[in-house]
Amino acid sequence: MARIETGRILIRGGLLADAATRRAAPADILVEDGVIRALGTGLAAPADARVEDATGLLLHPGLVNAHTHGHGGLARGLADTWTLELLLAAAPWMGGGRSLADKKLSTQLVAAEMALKGVTAAYDLSAEAPLPTRDGMDAMAEAYAEVGLRAVIAPMVADRTVWDAVPGLRDALPDALRAQVDATRPAPGDATLAAMRDILHHWRWAAADIRAALAPTIPLHCADEFLCGCGALAKEFGAPLQSHVGESKLQALAGMQRYGKTLVQHLDALGLVGPGFSAAHGIWLTDDDLRLLAAKGAAIAHNPGSNMRLGNGMFRLRRALDLGVTVGIGTDGVSSSDTSNMYEAMRAAFQLAAVQGPDPAEWVSAEEVWRAGTQGSAKALGFANIGAIAPGMKADIVFLDLQHPNWMPLNGTVNQLVHTEDANALRHVMVGGGFIVRDRRLLTVDLAKLAREAEAARARLEALNAGKRQLFALLEPVVRSFCPAFAKQPYPVRRYLCDTA
Repeated sequence: MARIETGRILIRGGLLADAATRRAAPADILVEDGVIRALGTGLAAPADARVEDATGLLLHPGLVNAHTHGHGGLARGLADTWTLELLLAAAPWMGGGRSLADKKLSTQLVAAEMALKGVTAAYDLSAEAPLPTRDGMDAMAEAYAEVGLRAVIAPMVADRTVWDAVPGLRDALPDALRAQVDATRPAPGDATLAAMRDILHHWRWAAADIRAALAPTIPLHCADEFLCGCGALAKEFGAPLQSHVGESKLQALAGMQRYGKTLVQHLDALGLVGPGFSAAHGIWLTDDDLRLLAAKGAAIAHNPGSNMRLGNGMFRLRRALDLGVTVGIGTDGVSSSDTSNMYEAMRAAFQLAAVQGPDPAEWVSAEEVWRAGTQGSAKALGFANIGAIAPGMKADIVFLDLQHPNWMPLNGTVNQLVHTEDANALRHVMVGGGFIVRDRRLLTVDLAKLAREAEAARARLEALNAGKRQLFALLEPVVRSFCPAFAKQPYPVRRYLCDTA
């Protein structure tokens, strides 16, 4: 869990990253019972305080991952030239046959990577088939607790498959394949809602800052009654809600066909859009969609790495910020973006904004990206006390080695955090005043043991899911042909570089 280090700690001699100043300045940090109490130069050490020497180190708040998938940890490296729809079609093969231990292991692989790359909190949309379970969610929460991260964990649920969600896709299958995909349908919506109620009612991890949420995966994969049921549970239990909204052009087109309005407008009509709601990706949203999210106090989790990896198009970060939307940054799952590195995600967010036009006035600044990856993401998770180093905030602090080449010389702190840092300069990570990474070594779990377990699980699941992989090989040509053709239909917004898409 996000362990609270009791007592007082004075972190002395480090340089403090601050988006308001070009170059980090010296600052001491007094931490008491896991909370930052004071900042300043030359702070006197209380008699009972432990002094941590941060000389030669740059200190910044822990990064906050606004969107990931812990269940993808065991599926790293399986995808290649896949669209989102191919990834969804491959899900039964990539995530099938998981035991309770596999679910914990997969999540722990992701959590360990994030810890070693400066992430101290994450919003995790995790899938179980055919429906979420209390034991499964507990296993995932335990994975985060043992690594020492804060988390929001949401069962990623639906009552329809991609074959039902994409108009005409199921009908494009040969009869024999259609029968096989019909057998992969999730549990009925009422059973899944009952399961989520059970999870929320018995949730026991809040004291560890591991919170439960809801994640109707993609609106098109959910009947309206099911979406409303998710919204009702979110309100009853005060839980946040996140959904993949407008991630691909195909989704935007299918949403207009099904609802006669955009996906955001439809979710708002159902009462789901509000301060606790975040839209993952949001690439294909209109200006009116962005204004609606801003007006309702909702957020967007921007995932530039997977947006490019899956060929989904370019999110308009500049426009979203200008219209007042809270934007966080996420890595997405390692099964779709291959890494949980938030430094890379922030750099990609800047670059993806810059390639959309030649005028730098229409790009974003490093400072804006930095705030999105810390404070913006924290707001998307629903945490008011992380994402910054300031009195009253949790002592979630990353220590970078200024003798690493990334920081030679130190010309612009936040500029280099976004454009240069890649986690290689990371020395320590503190969560709640306690170190979970020290001298580049993860203290909380045994990485060598995780590696052995991961290889054993890979071999076992590879054999167990061989039939599902063969089925995907038969389905893949249909999806590769049908979905891009469907996405060539006109839509009033453009998110690709090419003129014809």
